Amino acid sequence: MYQPDPPLSPQKTMPTMYDLPSELVGESGLPDEFHCIQADLLSETCQPANYSSEEILLASDLNLYYDPRHTLWYKRPDWYMVLGVPSASQQQDLRLSYVIWQEGVAPFLVVELLSPGTELEDLGKTLREVNKPPTKWEVYERILRVPYYVVYDRYENNLRVFRLIGAHYEAISLAENRFWLAEIELGLGLWQGTYQQTNGLWLRWYNAEGWVLTPKEEVEQERQRAEQERQRAERLAEYLRSQGIDPDNLP
Repeated sequence: MYQPDPPLSPQKTMPTMYDLPSELVGESGLPDEFHCIQADLLSETCQPANYSSEEILLASDLNLYYDPRHTLWYKRPDWYMVLGVPSASQQQDLRLSYVIWQEGVAPFLVVELLSPGTELEDLGKTLREVNKPPTKWEVYERILRVPYYVVYDRYENNLRVFRLIGAHYEAISLAENRFWLAEIELGLGLWQGTYQQTNGLWLRWYNAEGWVLTPKEEVEQERQRAEQERQRAERLAEYLRSQGIDPDNLP
């Protein structure tokens, strides 16, 4: 076979997302209703001050291919964030998977939502089986070196955050179930409230002003502000009339 000079880059010779499976096949921890709603809330409230939405990938249950030596090995995080990669602006450009050797950028933060069938692996308490792919913990910590790894157990209302220090993850001590990420000027914490008509304790983003609002919450907040202004104007008009002044014919 003819060998080009110089050799083609791996980005041109390795399998792409179009060549690799993007569906779940016989995998435990399938997304349930909670996983879907929680992922939506994380994506809707993730608004870093120092990154535009066009240079951030927010992914939920999107295959993450991580090893160019074993191109069919992948993990499927419940939710993850990649900084400095273009987001799709056209439907045909939406990713089927996230392929590390094509993208060239590892996730900045990964969130796993504990399920009874995945708890031990999510927390790094399982050993790699012989001739099997590495565990999630090994992939995030040793191969991809993801700076932040977040694990939320909704059954115990337990939030755990690990930060990569040197070669290993170290647990972060949390105050009020929150932690701040200076790199993106956002924090992640547990919030009690109703989202998508469901009340509970949810993982969501906050900034220096407080919890980041979803688009729907922003609309509702603006509606309430407009209603308060309308009521204030009506009270003022009633007062003017009580003083013999026509509010519709002010000088």
